Amino acid sequence: MKNKLKVYRAMNDLTQEKLANKLGITRQTIIAIEKDKYDPSLALAFKLARFFKVQIEDIFIYNLKED
Repeated sequence: MKNKLKVYRAMNDLTQEKLANKLGITRQTIIAIEKDKYDPSLALAFKLARFFKVQIEDIFIYNLKED
C-alpha cells in the first residue's frame, strides 16, 4: 500500500526516531512503512492519522488491483 508518511513526517519536522517514540513503535517500523515494505495494522494506521490530525486516506493510498 502506498503512503505519504514521509511527507507528513517532514511537514511536522519529525525524524523517524521521534515519530516512532511518540507512537510507541520502533524506527524500523516507520522505515518499513515509508518504503512500502510493511502495511501497518488498522490500529496503527488510525494512530498515525490521529497523530497527524488527518484521515487515514490522507496518509495511506489503497490501490485495488484488478485481475
